Amino acid sequence: MLRPVRSLPLALALSIGWGSTLHAETVNWPLETPPAGVNPAAYPVPRNDWMVRFTDNLKQAQGGNIDLLFQGDSITHGWKSLGAAVWKERYENRNVASFGISSDRTQNVLWRMQHGELDGISPKLLVLMIGTNNLGDSAPQIAEGITAIVREVQKRCPRTHILLLGIFPRGASPTDGQRVKIAEINKLIEPLGREPSVTYLDIGEKFLAPDGTLSKEIMPDLLHPSLAGYRIWADAIQPVVDQYCR
Repeated sequence: MLRPVRSLPLALALSIGWGSTLHAETVNWPLETPPAGVNPAAYPVPRNDWMVRFTDNLKQAQGGNIDLLFQGDSITHGWKSLGAAVWKERYENRNVASFGISSDRTQNVLWRMQHGELDGISPKLLVLMIGTNNLGDSAPQIAEGITAIVREVQKRCPRTHILLLGIFPRGASPTDGQRVKIAEINKLIEPLGREPSVTYLDIGEKFLAPDGTLSKEIMPDLLHPSLAGYRIWADAIQPVVDQYCR
């Protein structure tokens, strides 16, 4: 098993400097494997294939002035592509950033937060939606990974309010096995919303037809929202965004 490298990347990136010839995206970071018996969803690990995007996130964090921060995987990453028109309309005039990275799991987001993405910033609101890429793990494991991210935000940004979103539905049918598992995970993380620094919202039903089916008009691949899906998302969280990011 490779030795932990949790304290290395940020220190190295800062010592290198962004203008030098060596950058975080060119470093082949050792990838850690969780020890036996450790929940992989809560064990922070990096991904070598996203170091360019991670470096961009660090640059934004170093620039500060982030009041509203979106964090997650490709669904969050998609605000700047499939959801770009809604992003421009709702958020572009705010001090906002999106640190979502495609294919990320809970353990990857946790690693990024521990290695600079929250350093020097204190967003008024952090919108978190993560976990759909962890569905190979058990529901309790995934819930523990999501909880670990919430705890990391609370530790590093104690004045930040967290809008924790339930994992969005995926698959066409309400009886789809992934849907059933997502519902189990969301039930496990819902109690986090009782904490003063956390608001929990499960907006999944807003994406669905009355019979519980998920259409390709809302999520073309039955996972990632279309522009219409991003508008549904924005409408659902707008009251919380307005409350904390006036």
